[in-house]
Amino acid sequence: MRKRIMFTLLALLFWWNGAEAQSFDDYFIDKTLRVDYLFNGDASKQVISLDELVSLPGWAGRRHALDRLPLEGNGDITMVDKASGKVIYRTSFSSLFQEWLGEKEAQLLTRGFENTFLLPYPKYPAIVTVRLKDVRHQPCAVLKHEVNPEDILIHQRGTSQITPHRYLLQNGASDACIDIAILAEGYTSDEMKLFYKDAQDACEAIFSHEPFKRLKHKFNVVAVESVSQDSGVSIPRKNEWKNTAVSSHFDTFYSDRYLTTRSVKAMHNWLAGIPYEHIIILANTDTYGGGGIYNAYLLTTAHHAMFKPVVVHEFGHSFGGLADEYAYDEAPSPLYPYEVEPWEPNITTLVDFGSKWKDLVPEGIPVPTPVETDPAKIYTKVGVYEGAGYTKKGIYRPTTECRMKINEAPCFCPVCERALERLIRFYTE
Repeated sequence: MRKRIMFTLLALLFWWNGAEAQSFDDYFIDKTLRVDYLFNGDASKQVISLDELVSLPGWAGRRHALDRLPLEGNGDITMVDKASGKVIYRTSFSSLFQEWLGEKEAQLLTRGFENTFLLPYPKYPAIVTVRLKDVRHQPCAVLKHEVNPEDILIHQRGTSQITPHRYLLQNGASDACIDIAILAEGYTSDEMKLFYKDAQDACEAIFSHEPFKRLKHKFNVVAVESVSQDSGVSIPRKNEWKNTAVSSHFDTFYSDRYLTTRSVKAMHNWLAGIPYEHIIILANTDTYGGGGIYNAYLLTTAHHAMFKPVVVHEFGHSFGGLADEYAYDEAPSPLYPYEVEPWEPNITTLVDFGSKWKDLVPEGIPVPTPVETDPAKIYTKVGVYEGAGYTKKGIYRPTTECRMKINEAPCFCPVCERALERLIRFYTE
């Protein structure tokens, strides 16, 4: 009798889980809804505006765990079925706009930044809510708007004039793999052979690192010929301005090596009609620099001696949501208040260390952990090392050295590697 009762309870449990599980086909069709926003404001007030809705053929994103966030991020998007009120999709992101809010300029003027996100295309009317959060993880700007999938003003792209492209890695259909697109920036039509070589080098650099190496079969990588009028990229401090595919430039926020673009819509227009989820942009220059923004893009220079380690580091940001582990300032960073636990998985203020890598720290390890000097252990001995998130005191990293700290590191530390693997499996399993 007891066995029969247990069997019945298990059967009911499986039935309940199956009844609650959301099927992609229940709410979505195999298309992408590209949502273009403008994030506007200054340090005191932020506003989100809807710019444009775009329809793209095919959906390259996940088709499971649709109502879960991959990471917390600095903002999130929630799509709700209008008729039932059911959450049918969620995703998270960070933005250059939110980073700018910590700059002095944000105290003096108002700016607007383009931001574009990819959502599965709903079958029925849906309500989309996008939120920006401040450094204490509290919502600071919210926009809610309705999406009618039959709206005739949803701009259709990607059905003609698709940018020439070539697959560097193709392991399966988009519904089973993570699709990465590599864009050319500052390469003229005569330099596309060089671009494909650089894209191949970037691909090989990323997949020489764990966990990407052992999970390589879960990725597709496509190189896209986004042609620039001029060769090279803009360097404002040298009064060098170029006409390029996505209008990138160094000196972002007046930092010499910070290379970004605010022409986000142009970037996504180049990719219309090509399956993609994550974006790598290679700049045709030997000037050192780069930047990576979680669930937005990474940009890095292809001809500097440190190109390969930098592209991997920046991919840790844009794909994995990993934080910088280096520190250069005694004062706390405006991005990481001491009283708040950062959402990034590889740094901590110890406010909620249990949610980070506490389970990987051997019993008896002191906090802060003394810097490891044994070359065999500096990348692997997990502890609580002080100095991370641009701040020398009060913020901690997992190991003495890591790919997220120095270019010379040959690998991600065990904490970063675990975080990356969890994310890969979240998207594909």
